[in-house]
Parts: sequence; structure tokens; C-alpha cells
Amino acid sequence: FIMNVYIVGAGSGDSGLLTLRAKEIINRAEVVIYDRLVSDSVLAMIPENAELIDAGKSSSFHKISQREIESLIIKHAKTGKITVRLKGGDPFLFGRGGEEADSLIKAGINFEIVPGVSSALAVPEWAGIPVTHRDYCSGLNIFTAHDRNNLLPDFTRTTKIFLMGVANSEILQNKLLSENLSPDTSCAIIENGTSSQERIIRTELNNLHEAIIANKINPPAIIIIGDTAKLNYSWRKKLTLHDKKIIITRPAGRSENLAALLRDSGAEVVLMPAIKTQIISDSLTGKNLSGYDYIGFTSVTGVEAFFKLLRDSNRDIREIGGAKIAAIGLATAEALHSHGLRVDFVPEIYDCRHLAEGLAGKILMLRALNGSPEIAEIFDSRNINYDEICIYRIDYVKFKHVPKFADFIIFTSASTVKGFAMNTNNLREVIAICIGEQTAKEAINAGFMNVRISKQATVKSIYDAVMSCL
Repeated sequence: FIMNVYIVGAGSGDSGLLTLRAKEIINRAEVVIYDRLVSDSVLAMIPENAELIDAGKSSSFHKISQREIESLIIKHAKTGKITVRLKGGDPFLFGRGGEEADSLIKAGINFEIVPGVSSALAVPEWAGIPVTHRDYCSGLNIFTAHDRNNLLPDFTRTTKIFLMGVANSEILQNKLLSENLSPDTSCAIIENGTSSQERIIRTELNNLHEAIIANKINPPAIIIIGDTAKLNYSWRKKLTLHDKKIIITRPAGRSENLAALLRDSGAEVVLMPAIKTQIISDSLTGKNLSGYDYIGFTSVTGVEAFFKLLRDSNRDIREIGGAKIAAIGLATAEALHSHGLRVDFVPEIYDCRHLAEGLAGKILMLRALNGSPEIAEIFDSRNINYDEICIYRIDYVKFKHVPKFADFIIFTSASTVKGFAMNTNNLREVIAICIGEQTAKEAINAGFMNVRISKQATVKSIYDAVMSCL
């Protein structure tokens, strides 16, 4: 299924404290139901065409009741529009996000919860006040100053969260029992929280240490003790890729759409650009662009590089005369269209071989300096009259960190495989999703043992290739 409902924490005010995931979701929102505490700077980020619904409440005035808010979320969710319930701070820390999750579950609607930076931590820290300090305290309790009856809360009826408690779980268990906490108090242990390796173990206080030993819990893990530990709004488990870690090796700035689609299906996505591109500034100097039957582009980067070179050298696209335009795939064709050029030929299979086989006449290829030699080989074998201008080069990126494991690695060109292989000999057992046969051959040569080929060079086709492996 496609997720379209999000309960999003907007943070404590300053838009710079918004999480990357929250920003990503807000940028795609079609309906936003927002609270009084959402700041102006965050509201300013909402897309112009999105419908905004003010559901702000204060202690003495409610524009919309909580039940009406829940009905609104459900109503807009059922339209299929991307519906964002935008809440100040964190939605599950005194934000009534649990009640809204309850209503969505009862309505049979799937949703995602996007945590926010809570004012309970951010506001003191922004002001320079640490909420913990090993010289002064060993814990933190967070209370609301009024309960549902506007009375001071029961200070003994609290959720207790312990960090770094696995090693001392037996001592912790005994200490809490000695403080007259009931043996059947609900507990939850969360190992590797928010990652593809997340595990959640539920138990009771008198079995806490035994559960940690029996399930071989290792740090990092947190222990939650209290009535809320028995609640279960486990939205991620419904997502197909919730337990998968996927590495994307495309150049920086080229992975956003694919990463968003994979994250929407629950994957932990690691962006590891294996290559970067550099425009060759003098590559068009003295070069004649006219007299060709076709001018071909093999990448979006090539399109952007070409038009930048034209601008920088004060030259004009009209120099190409009546040449037809060829593009290796739809993304490259769209990039050309954005510059006002209609594309005359896109191969059915988006790779160099099928591009070269579909062209005839006198051809000019605008491409990378160290790109695939396959195009030239095919032109030579067909006695095609061609020239090429290398307008950018590909450099390999040195990784600062390589994950110890992953489930998939996505390669979008042979050069991304080379760049990755130059950095590490690890992860060769991981499923390698490759665009095109040339990329797949390079992956096999680099030692990848489980290589799959995306049918087309599109985000959707890469996504489908991942899903077909499950």
C-alpha cells in the first residue's frame, strides 16, 4: 500500500530543529491539519497548493474538539491525499498523538509517526540549560502540569525511561520492586530503535532481567516502564521494507525521489554517493555544434553541464541547427524538456547500447570523459559517423564510513560500482540492484554475488526490482 497519513512532530519552534523526515513529508503534503504551537517558520514551508486547516487549541479555547480533529484526519485520509497532522514538539509527548493513532487504527487507516524535537528538551538546551549533567543528576522526569481534569498529576503514575540499562537490568529490576512498584508493571525493551534491526520485547517488571537475557538484548537499547509500555501503535511493522537497510550510491542530489519512495515503504536508507561530477570548463571551446543529424545525451548531469557551458561561454542553443535530440532515458528527456528542447528519440530500454543502436546519420554525443566505452564500440561496429565531446568528468568519492551490513545496494551506473568497490571489499553478499547490463557486468566483476537488473532506468523500476527480491 502507499502511505498517505502522517502524524508529524513540528519541533519546538525554530524550523532548523525540524527533522529531515518531517521536512520531507511537509514538502509533499496536500492537506495539513496543524496545531497552535506550530511555528510560523515551519508553516511557511508548507507547499503553496496544500490545504491548511487550523486545529489550534489552548487551555481555555478550542477551535475544534479533539474528536473533530480525529474525524478530519480520517476524512482527508480517505480521499487519498497526502494528509499531515502537524503537531508542535513531539506528537507522543503530551501531544495526544496516541489518541489520534487510536482513531486511525479503528478506522482501518495506516499511518506513519514522525517524531519531533520536544520542547521539554530543546527549549532548556536552546537557553543553555542542560536537562541532565552527571555532576548534578542521574535522571529526568517529564510531567504535564495538569491532567485531563486540569489538576496536578499523580507524580507516582509516570512512564519511566532508562537509557543504557541493559547491563544493570537485574539491579534496576530489584531497585524498582523495592520501591513498591507492582511486579506486573508493564515494561518494553527496544533494541536498535528506529533502525532496520529494531526489536521490541514486552514483558513485566518481575521478568525484566530474564527477558533481556532470554532475548539476548544488546546495547543500544532503552527500557520503558509504566502503563504506556503495553500500548502498541506499531505502524512500521505494516511496511514491506521495515526490516531492510538499503544503500544508494547515486551522486549527491540525485537520490531524493528514490530515497523517499523506499522510506515510505519502511526502509532504512543510507545515502553513500560513490561518484561526483565535475564540469570540464573548456570542453566546448573551439567546438562546432552544427551539422549533425543527432545530438545525444547520456545523463541528466550531461544536460545540466551542457547548458551551463553554453551560458558561461555566451553561446546559443541555436548553434545546433536542425539536429534531432536523443536521450538515454525519460529523466534525461525531462531535463532537456525543462530547457525547452523536445526529444526525438528515447530507446525503449534505457541504456547506452540501445541508445547507440537507435541512432543513424552524423552524430554528436555529449557525455562524461570516463564514461562507458560501449557507445563508441557500437558506432564503430556499424560504421557510424560520430563525434563526442566530453563535457564533464566523473570522480570517485572516498567514503568516511562504510556500514557493516545492508540488505540492498543500488547502483545506477558502472562508475558507481567502481567508486564503491574502490572504497571497500565488504558487502559483496548484499543484493546489488543495477541499472542496465553494463552496470550489472561491472558489479559481477567487482565480486557482487547476487546481482539483479532493474528493467528500466527509472525510480519506479528500481523500486520494483527491490520489491521483487522479497
